[in-house]
Amino acid sequence: MTNPFGGQARPAPGLPQLPTPPTGWPVGSYATYEEAQRAVDHLADSDFPVRDVTIVGVDLMLVERVIGRLTWGRVLGSGAASGAWLGLFVGLLLSLFSPDGSFWPIVVGLASGAVFGMVFAAVGYGASRGRRDFQSASQMVAGRYDVLCEPRNAEQAREMLARLAMGSPGGGF
Repeated sequence: MTNPFGGQARPAPGLPQLPTPPTGWPVGSYATYEEAQRAVDHLADSDFPVRDVTIVGVDLMLVERVIGRLTWGRVLGSGAASGAWLGLFVGLLLSLFSPDGSFWPIVVGLASGAVFGMVFAAVGYGASRGRRDFQSASQMVAGRYDVLCEPRNAEQAREMLARLAMGSPGGGF
């Protein structure tokens, strides 16, 4: 396996090279990732060997949240804005190497970037022919989050997390 720079890719120390299912005994189960993270943070604060702990998202779902309606105005406006940013960058680079140090390369880059951005956005939106007239954001979420621990320390972790759940309202497990 190589990295994008052509060298040998190295896995993070202590992790397997290929994706593998998690191992360990369940020591807690939580409705949200934040609760599972709080549980592991509690273990870490208590000097527990957290290298033995894994948070596993179970019952994964892809959630697509609709943000708003997509119109020609929004498409052209966002295309112009993204093109303008690219044009501004190119214009700044050109102005740095301009012998007279004028600001015209910035203005030309900004304007031409906005125009090209609008054109490309219009072509892309027009090609969809109204099949997707909304904006959305996708997110991977889990139905629950299990905290697993290697067997050698699982009982200790389970006891520590049970104390955490008893000491705070709404604790997991």
